[in-house]
Amino acid sequence: MISIGGRAIGPGHPPFVVAELSGNHNGSLERALAIVDAVADAGAHALKLQTYTPDTLTIDCDAPPFRVGDEHELWGGESLYRLFERAHTPWAWHEPIFERARERGLVAFSAPFDPTAVELLEKLGAPAYKIASSEIVDLPLIRLAAGTGKPLIISTGMASVSEIEAAVSAAREAGCTRLAVLSCTASYPASPVGEQPARAAAAGRDHGPRSWGCPTTRQGSAPRWRRWHWGPA
Repeated sequence: MISIGGRAIGPGHPPFVVAELSGNHNGSLERALAIVDAVADAGAHALKLQTYTPDTLTIDCDAPPFRVGDEHELWGGESLYRLFERAHTPWAWHEPIFERARERGLVAFSAPFDPTAVELLEKLGAPAYKIASSEIVDLPLIRLAAGTGKPLIISTGMASVSEIEAAVSAAREAGCTRLAVLSCTASYPASPVGEQPARAAAAGRDHGPRSWGCPTTRQGSAPRWRRWHWGPA
């Protein structure tokens, strides 16, 4: 069992439902705050952001290695820099979004993508950290987040079993005692969870509360909601 924002999570406790803000604000702070209100009205328990800038993820280059593959349904051929530029949540927005979430009774936290993001989130009093499955091989980032002493959530949708084990070891070695590993899919949008190949045994074994998460619906051109039903396996 672990606790985030004063809410117990694990066997014997109700699921912990987290709504993903991500880039669904479409570049509007007003829309971002409206999403916070919608999340609270829907009865979710928490709101998760992603904390990065295009410059902390990639370089401004239009060469083929820095573009999304042409076969991608939503962003085929698009520059990664332009995609991240459009989708990122400006750092200046984090404080008002966190404040609105807290006013509405939501636990607000984020997935950092580099050390400067952890620094920002520490200043905002983030109660937990989420490691995106794309960053599960960034062991220094995992150690940094784990070293804050706050609960750590690791997604595994893009990871092999050996990468999961290495990430968990890095977190434990950095002093993390409150760890949850999500058995996830990286498909957007995902088919029903029962159809996804679960690696729950590898992801959850001895690492904390077992759980699953996936983007389950899509509106317009991007995934809108991610439901994390978090509880005993």
